[in-house]
Amino acid sequence: MAAPPAPSPAHNGIIDVWDVRTFDEVLRADLDADADLIRNYLLTSHRLWEERQASDHTTSLPDNPYAGGIQAVKEHIMRLMGTRTIRAWHYTRLTDAEADFVRKNGVYPSSLDNIRSRFSAQVAAGVFTQDIADRLFADSPYQSDQRGARVGKFWMVSQPAEVEDGGVNLLLQSWGGEAAYFWQRDPELQELLKQIGRPRVLEIAMPLAQSRHAYSAAEAVVATYGRTLGCRNEEHAFDLYSLQPLGPAHILALHSRGDLNFEAMARSYPAGFLNGRPQK
Repeated sequence: MAAPPAPSPAHNGIIDVWDVRTFDEVLRADLDADADLIRNYLLTSHRLWEERQASDHTTSLPDNPYAGGIQAVKEHIMRLMGTRTIRAWHYTRLTDAEADFVRKNGVYPSSLDNIRSRFSAQVAAGVFTQDIADRLFADSPYQSDQRGARVGKFWMVSQPAEVEDGGVNLLLQSWGGEAAYFWQRDPELQELLKQIGRPRVLEIAMPLAQSRHAYSAAEAVVATYGRTLGCRNEEHAFDLYSLQPLGPAHILALHSRGDLNFEAMARSYPAGFLNGRPQK
């Protein structure tokens, strides 16, 4: 099998899970060692799926005889990915002051304290009153039984999305993130949140040792590698979060509405990711 093009030097060792060109030599060598197994598993999965689609659907999908082997491969790749850093993406809406803070200080997992601090900063800037800040804070899903699933995490996605994509549009449309808009039902407050700040996309160098998503990364890497073998399988995008702050060195770029790269997100930017899909 021909070697892939060299990784972009801009990555500096950071892996795009959708781009095999960014895989380091050790990761690539271990995937190459299991190429036949990966190919056989994916080709068999596709064949079984096609047979199932052509059937009367009265029987269950047969087991893939390569399933045990591919599971072992993913678990091995998971251990490798647990020591690596991937490029991840965070969609948000920030004021210019908040964007400057991120550039200088990085990002932090969510907490009630930093949510309250963001609201207070807007009061100090004269954007809204303390009464509105108190209402936003009281209405936040972080005040509910959802707190455990949200607090202490900084969320990202493993692949870029177009800025008009429904999965990220609300995050870009309303300031304050889900902590502010998610349960907000007051039309005036909803409109206010849409007037604050600008849509932004953060590119982040995410060390998987600071997350619980090494296995998801392994699944994505195996899926990406499989496409280089001629297999017709889908890419594996996933959500992930950091459990620790990510300092300014982890902020690879901050794109704002009006920037060329922001407008081109997932269409012609980043290089190698076109029309919302990784390119072979």
